[in-house]
Amino acid sequence: MSARAEFCLVITTVGAEKDAAAIAEALVAQQLAACVQILPMSSRYIWDGEVRKDAECLMLVKAKSADYADLATVIAGMHPYEIPEILKFDVADGNAAYLEWMRATTR
Repeated sequence: MSARAEFCLVITTVGAEKDAAAIAEALVAQQLAACVQILPMSSRYIWDGEVRKDAECLMLVKAKSADYADLATVIAGMHPYEIPEILKFDVADGNAAYLEWMRATTR
């Protein structure tokens, strides 16, 4: 049996930077995320049977795995999309000082 990862990286995308900023600020203020990075990107995807191309913001959310359910609830509640992308990736290892900072800045 493998041990559960203490930390995770959660990604989501939104169409407008103002939405990304609002979600990021809520997650950090509630100490559900130690850090949220917002990056502009271009996405291609299928929606309603059509190939679409849109500008989006990719959000990289650094958090504790134990907080994932609450974090995902906040994202889903604030997210403008009908079906928001919310994907969790376990962090197997990392810079010890950075992980300690994450531990100290989240609930």
